[in-house]
Amino acid sequence: MTRTRFRSITLGLLVAPLALGLAACGKSDEAAAPTSGEPVARVDAPAGKSWTDVVEKTAEGGYRVGNPQAPIKLIEFAALSCSHCAEFSKESAEPLRQTYISSGRVSYELRYFMLNALDIPASLLTTCGATEAVIPLSEQFWAWQPKLFENMQAASKERLAQLDALPKDQQLGAIADVAGMTEFFASRGIARDQAAACLADTAKAKAFADQTQKASEQYNVTGTPTFVINGSNVGSLSWKELEAKLQQAGAR
Repeated sequence: MTRTRFRSITLGLLVAPLALGLAACGKSDEAAAPTSGEPVARVDAPAGKSWTDVVEKTAEGGYRVGNPQAPIKLIEFAALSCSHCAEFSKESAEPLRQTYISSGRVSYELRYFMLNALDIPASLLTTCGATEAVIPLSEQFWAWQPKLFENMQAASKERLAQLDALPKDQQLGAIADVAGMTEFFASRGIARDQAAACLADTAKAKAFADQTQKASEQYNVTGTPTFVINGSNVGSLSWKELEAKLQQAGAR
């Protein structure tokens, strides 16, 4: 089953029409990054702490790790269903954390972007627990992502068709079950009753859809992953390309 077929089945979701079809998973044109011309000095973390342990939810609905006052602020707009995001996560997670975030020069903020109906329950479940668990859970989900698509391919047409007939307040939970998300998060400490409560949070689901719309309007996000450095959209890049942008901005 293609994601286009799945999208057509789930157009009746309460919040999905605000998010579906807005952007695509893949590369977009690269833009210039702001450059300082001079290396940025390291910034020491508070005594007894590492910047990689400083995590908070931002007013914009993202999840930021690192020095809140870092001179180089990196935002990633990403979708949990996006294969390019999964590839970027695999390549970037360790060097971004250990070389750049730990130096205090760079903060990293993850903001979820809804590409399709799979992203709504995935985002609700990834943010269902503690704030500091959100980014690690996202990285684990991206690593597991091939299994997500296997589960969707294995689902019968009849079962998928039944999703659209469900009451809207039951559809997100049903999608999570069909895709294997409920089981995935249960094995990582999000119990089924906790997951059910998070999936029923339609206000939060709408907030994710609104966040997606705002990203398109404010930063011209047209694909995922898309990166913003100090307020400038630098495009949808590989880790190697993004690392060069960070270094141009002074993280060297």
